[in-house]
Amino acid sequence: MTEPAPISITRALLSVSDKTGLVEFARFLADRGVHLLSTGGSARTIREAGIPVTDVSEYTDFPEMMGGRVKTLHPMIHGGILARRDDAGDRKSMETHGIGAIDLVVINLYPFEATVASGADFDTCIENIDIGGPALIRSAAKNHAAVTVVVDPADYDEVTAEMTANDGSVGGALRRRLAARAYARTAAYDAAIAHWFAAEDHETLPERLVIGGRRAELLRYGENPHQQAAFYRTADDRPGVTQARQLQGKALSYNNINDTDAAFELAAEFDGPAVAIIKHANPCGVASAPSLSEAYDRALACDPVSAYGGIIAVNRPLDGDTAAAVAKLFAEVVIAPEITEDARKALSTKKNLRVLETGSVPDKRGEGLLVKTVAGGLLVQTRDNVSVGLDDLKVVTKRTPTEAELADLLFAFSVCKHVKSNAIVYAKGGATVGIGAGQMSRVDSARIAVEKSRQAAAAAGESGARTEGAVVASDAFFPFADGLIAAAEAGVTAVIQPGGSLRDEEVIAAADERGLAMVFTGVRHFRH
Repeated sequence: MTEPAPISITRALLSVSDKTGLVEFARFLADRGVHLLSTGGSARTIREAGIPVTDVSEYTDFPEMMGGRVKTLHPMIHGGILARRDDAGDRKSMETHGIGAIDLVVINLYPFEATVASGADFDTCIENIDIGGPALIRSAAKNHAAVTVVVDPADYDEVTAEMTANDGSVGGALRRRLAARAYARTAAYDAAIAHWFAAEDHETLPERLVIGGRRAELLRYGENPHQQAAFYRTADDRPGVTQARQLQGKALSYNNINDTDAAFELAAEFDGPAVAIIKHANPCGVASAPSLSEAYDRALACDPVSAYGGIIAVNRPLDGDTAAAVAKLFAEVVIAPEITEDARKALSTKKNLRVLETGSVPDKRGEGLLVKTVAGGLLVQTRDNVSVGLDDLKVVTKRTPTEAELADLLFAFSVCKHVKSNAIVYAKGGATVGIGAGQMSRVDSARIAVEKSRQAAAAAGESGARTEGAVVASDAFFPFADGLIAAAEAGVTAVIQPGGSLRDEEVIAAADERGLAMVFTGVRHFRH
């Protein structure tokens, strides 16, 4: 493809909602002899800066009307943008109707996304749907062979540099890049509107799913060095790694972001002070305790070897004492709703440690969609926001769990939701003591968790496994009694599982035979 020739900028249309850098850019253009057209507040801002500008209504000899809804939707404007400069018929139409060419279109759209995020009412959101702006952007981008389109103040400098270097002209390569950015912007804008309408109509899974995101940063690489990666932000304002402010440390990697999201979502499951330590998207220690520092110590004790190089998430403001303990461990990321000054000081000794502050904790019952790509399509589901409580439990054994066992059963089942299937979680006193994740066989997960528990106990100078006297949770039903028997041999006293297997009676009998208490939840928490 032959690259279009540079085009000299002689007339520009500027109509922006975000006026960042507008005056400086308009002054640059005016100083180069560019005729400026503008509308409403943009024209007023430019004029008040002492820069000559013509109102679009004056240029078209047609007034703005309907509260500003109709101002640029006019042949004098769109004809000047869409006209093909090398087409004799287009040139003839321009001459016949007195249409001048518009070489530069600078538009950013009504702040629809920000309006929705502010909690504005339905009518206000509707009024902040831009019509003329997207039409102008799409017209200019379509005719990028002759027109330069700018939709982001961040691009002003690039255009300024290009015009400076090329005696007022913009080259074809830059015009094409800007056109691509322009279409991406209008696509994301329309996606935000479609998403909002679907939410207003309580349509969780619409017939046409549109997803829009803005690149926050390019990452060094993806899961592996040979994979390219970037981090995009969507309109979802759920607290977490996307909304966090980084206080110190190296740039986040692809794996950091993925694991940090998993850790913070898990910590948010609990009402009391809680700590989750994540490695490769699986928890290696979770605890809830009266204080954050105690919760951290107990979470770390579950599997201190795996915690090395992990992600630490807390659901309370990170205090100095807890931060001092965290600083003794090599960790990749610490994320908290707030970091106190004492905590910042304690963590500052670890220069490479990434420290993130989110401002709040995500609602464990919050709604939203989870999206996964497959070849040629998307798998979309709602967030697993079901939390099992005491009233949801069905005791199926002869022995009823004690109050302490019930508390640990609910804790363990909450952790199970965040462990890759097949998932087995042993817990005691509000802390995990063994976790088995991602195995093809549930009985293997049970045995791996016990072995992990033995290793952690041995490292701490204890004998046996910490699973003795613990409870066990399974994310899905035990298809055979062997998984429950493996847990019983590890010393558990109570079991929580969804139930629903063809062999439930066999599993219940095995529990009764060993004096275990068991409850069914009726809820499965597969995580793949």
